[in-house]
Amino acid sequence: MKKIVLVLIMLVVYSASAQIAFNTGSVEFDADLNEINARGSADFELFKGDLSLFFGVSEKKIDYLKGSLNMAPGEIYFALELSKTSQTSIDSIISIYDNNKHKGWGYTAKKVGIKPGSVEFHQMKSNASSHIKNNQHKGNGKEKGKKQGKAKGKH
Repeated sequence: MKKIVLVLIMLVVYSASAQIAFNTGSVEFDADLNEINARGSADFELFKGDLSLFFGVSEKKIDYLKGSLNMAPGEIYFALELSKTSQTSIDSIISIYDNNKHKGWGYTAKKVGIKPGSVEFHQMKSNASSHIKNNQHKGNGKEKGKKQGKAKGKH
């Protein structure tokens, strides 16, 4: 019983620490970005490969954003999505954000012309939601193998 309680406490602490205040102006969008962040943190290599293919940015650049700039996976996703949507270079996005971190990602979006409620903002929300749905099937390989193994054993 003590082990179960300890595990539950650790999960609560972990999930609370994984939350980022994106401050996009939308509770749903912030929640989707935190979900992307959690999944990206769970398997960063898979996440990095997906972002590289989808946004056409090198994995080396993504490693730089994570390692040198200390960006969380959800922040990397948002920065790349914002860059694509606003047609602003990722370096410009990072520069704006870096100089205004205390104001959040919503401020950075406004600075490049993406305002809450705009068509572009709703497109970014939709893209984040789609990103989650499209990547639900991707696990860490070990889970897939276990599930497939159990299914084979039952037949």
